[in-house]
Amino acid sequence: MENARLLLLATLFLANQVPVAELTGKAVYEGTCIACHGRDGKGAFPGVPDFNAPNGPLTKSSDTLKKHILEGFQSPKSPMAMPPKGGNPTLTYRDIDEVLRYMRDTFRR
Repeated sequence: MENARLLLLATLFLANQVPVAELTGKAVYEGTCIACHGRDGKGAFPGVPDFNAPNGPLTKSSDTLKKHILEGFQSPKSPMAMPPKGGNPTLTYRDIDEVLRYMRDTFRR
């Protein structure tokens, strides 16, 4: 029941998403990623990976992370998958590069 509720909330958020073309990494994160990954990068829902973790997702190669963003990704412990482009079809390759740079600069210390 809880998983269905979380999926419904995420779907409602994504349906009301504002396009974010050619924005800063912070703007992309705040407009697309923050609903699930949280302001602090620790994950807003159970199973969403913590970007701050020493061996977390941001330690993966840029190519791997770009693939996950472009195609979507199911984390092993998450009840729901991240949709392609985080549910924002307007993301450009530049937006993805910028958001990865922002996340690494902000969360991986």
